[in-house]
Amino acid sequence: MNIPRRRFLQLAAGCAVLPATSRLARAETYPSRPVHLVAGFAAGSASDINARLLGQWLSERLGQPFVVDNRAGAGGNIASEFVVRAPADGYTLLYASTAIAINETLYAGKLSFNAQKDLAPVAGVVRTPVVMEVNRDFSAKTVAEFIAYAKANPGKVNFATIGAGSLQHLTGEYFKMMTGIDMVPVHYRGAAQAIPDLIAGRVQVMFDIVVSSLSYINAGQLRPLAVATPVPHELLPGVPTIGETVRGFAAGGWQGVCAPSKTPPEIVAKLNQDINAVLADAKLKTRLVELGGQPTPGTPADFGQFIADETDKWGKVVREAGLKID
Repeated sequence: MNIPRRRFLQLAAGCAVLPATSRLARAETYPSRPVHLVAGFAAGSASDINARLLGQWLSERLGQPFVVDNRAGAGGNIASEFVVRAPADGYTLLYASTAIAINETLYAGKLSFNAQKDLAPVAGVVRTPVVMEVNRDFSAKTVAEFIAYAKANPGKVNFATIGAGSLQHLTGEYFKMMTGIDMVPVHYRGAAQAIPDLIAGRVQVMFDIVVSSLSYINAGQLRPLAVATPVPHELLPGVPTIGETVRGFAAGGWQGVCAPSKTPPEIVAKLNQDINAVLADAKLKTRLVELGGQPTPGTPADFGQFIADETDKWGKVVREAGLKID
């Protein structure tokens, strides 16, 4: 059967429009059922609280539950792998953290996935600053004095971590690398176990998330030497940055949302738009800051580049320190 040229072009144009129309319809109806926000940390942790806050606000905005699913273990890899293997339909998302940038090198050869290839960045949510703190009786009052003390006492300074390969551990190793000092990591199961030993002077220093230590700092039990943020942090007014003494030093935790890599781009774009919208709400911004974080809205490309930069940075620290997980 011969089809007139004009009619053929009309049919071709219609076919070309169909996929775009279908994609638009899919984005407009998403989500039509509950969305699972998979988190690689325990319920009740600071990151879990942030994830639940975000889930609550997205639920109210989009009219479907965003349910936090805690799958802790293996440094966050259990959660990451679960999401990588999930259907790429926008209904299973990863509430990602700094761990995915650290683990690529720390668990080299032991992972069945590659976070940068198998996950699609959706949106950054929050960054959580790190504070360098000592017990109130420690002799060093500044970062420069601390470095001088450590150089005069090589191998005699112990720094507390919340576990091998944690952000607190890697930040201490990064500080060693940037200053040339020798410190010994002492690993605890969490901040609740590490901080009492720091207060008691059994360890000399800790690089901790601000929110974990803020109450002890405010009570005068711990003394902050500096924050690891590029600029001073509003929760610790008057406390200098490490970078003022150790040029270029900056470290911190972060959280964001990722999806399986083949998730339709229109769903990724819709999620990004909605996450940025809730992060712009003054009430949520205030609450996140109270919890020690700084909201970080942006595009999926922004978040993807940030993850790549963090993976490169922490990979260098892991290799320099000779760290590996058996």
